[in-house]
Amino acid sequence: AYQHFADPEWDGEPMEPPEPKPEPLPKPEPEPIPPSGILPEKPLHPTKIKVKLADGKEREIQHMMSTSFWSEDGTPVAAAEFLNKLFGKLPEFFNSEDELREIWKSPSTRKALLAKLDEAGYGKDELGALQGLINAENSDLFDVLQYVSDGDTKPISREARVAQSQALIFADLSTQQKEFLEFVLSKYIESGVEELDEQQLPELLKLKYHAIHDATEVLGDVPTIRSVFIGFQKHLYQQQPANSRSEIVG
Repeated sequence: AYQHFADPEWDGEPMEPPEPKPEPLPKPEPEPIPPSGILPEKPLHPTKIKVKLADGKEREIQHMMSTSFWSEDGTPVAAAEFLNKLFGKLPEFFNSEDELREIWKSPSTRKALLAKLDEAGYGKDELGALQGLINAENSDLFDVLQYVSDGDTKPISREARVAQSQALIFADLSTQQKEFLEFVLSKYIESGVEELDEQQLPELLKLKYHAIHDATEVLGDVPTIRSVFIGFQKHLYQQQPANSRSEIVG
């Protein structure tokens, strides 16, 4: 109907339809903020550095800013200073590799040494951090203390220590005793020297045989089991020829 009233002179030329406006782009979602305002940590790349101690020899350590050590008065110290302090303290507990080895062969004397180190400020946490510092997480604490003390012998893995000692360990044992020590050594390789503590023996027997009574039926009476458990450790820490030692590859 509106076309009947169209007047080109009045209305003029028809207008072009307006161009469509582009739709606005969606706003990017903000990155989630970690809880409690904690920023995600950037991966750290450890670099190896050498630290010269008071004996004039160098020890190779991994330099990581995330590793913190504390002095006896509770102030933070650098890794190199921590290493120097421990080096100066160790002669109070043993004077040679042979003396450390004799202490370490027996669960009772080893436990006493670890207690003294703990009292001096070098407990389980500090020694664990030290293992990481020298790239020896898979080594025995014996190797860690020996390396700090003399700087000559690089730590070997617990698995390598077992491999080089098992012939002596298993000699003159019954099949059942050998199977039990294989189980014990697997736990040692997995977790560390704490598994060789005498107080750990009942737990190891329960894990393997479910009950102490069942263990005695297989292995003999408790004194016999205890003798086997303590006796094999002197072979585990017996000094090996230099050419049989395998260094950790870091």
